Amino acid sequence: MKHDHMLHTALYAAREAGTILQHHLGALREIEIKHDQEFNLVTEADRNAELRIVDILLTAFPDHGILGEEGGKQNTSAAYKWLIDPLDGTTNYTHAFPIFSISIALEFNGELQLGVIYDPIRDEMFSAQRGKGAFLNGRRIRVSETTRIEKAMLVTGFPYNIRENPDFCYERFIGFLKEAQAIRRLGSAALDCAYVAAGRLDGFWEVSLQPWDKAAGHLLIEEAGGRVSDFSGAEHDIYKLPFLASNGRIHDHMLRILEEAKSLIISMKERG
Repeated sequence: MKHDHMLHTALYAAREAGTILQHHLGALREIEIKHDQEFNLVTEADRNAELRIVDILLTAFPDHGILGEEGGKQNTSAAYKWLIDPLDGTTNYTHAFPIFSISIALEFNGELQLGVIYDPIRDEMFSAQRGKGAFLNGRRIRVSETTRIEKAMLVTGFPYNIRENPDFCYERFIGFLKEAQAIRRLGSAALDCAYVAAGRLDGFWEVSLQPWDKAAGHLLIEEAGGRVSDFSGAEHDIYKLPFLASNGRIHDHMLRILEEAKSLIISMKERG
């Protein structure tokens, strides 16, 4: 029952943040660059949405910790810790491109307990609670039943430093491009995860995601019957970068593609 109350509070906070994002959409006054990275943007909408989320959560649970993308870090050693991305898909948002989301997750002693991903444009609220399944607007969702990679529609994203080709981004993308039915790039990792959980997409990989990008999505996919790992197939740690998620049925094939692409480029470099 305690976690039920926490979930309802997170759902409320996500909707409040969604209202803020819709208010600013198409009427931004400030767009800034973060950490001297040209393509890593932040707006007043991000900041205002995070402030509202944090206010709601700490009013309800003042002893909880906060880890937010836009600098909301408080009491991060607390047993309960919220991971918040107030605007996942900022580049889309700055162009008034209507694919973005809010992501809120809760850890207890390092284990994910609940996750919420909200798309305010479509009014789609994805939610999961450990051991209780995954839902979209209150209806249970499940991952797809696709068993063959050539029938799979996959999704990926690229890090802000894509030009440096971290962790063989290009080669791995080409590897999937050759074998999957289709690949999409939505621009919101949280929605990528939500769509895998809902069976709209069959798999997702990305080389560099922060904890707040994927925490809620990680739990959603697992509770929807999918599989999450790192690029070696080991258990995924949300505080480490590589992320692979699927319906489970094509996961091993995706792992092979990731490894083959990496091995190919390494052998080419060694041959000079």
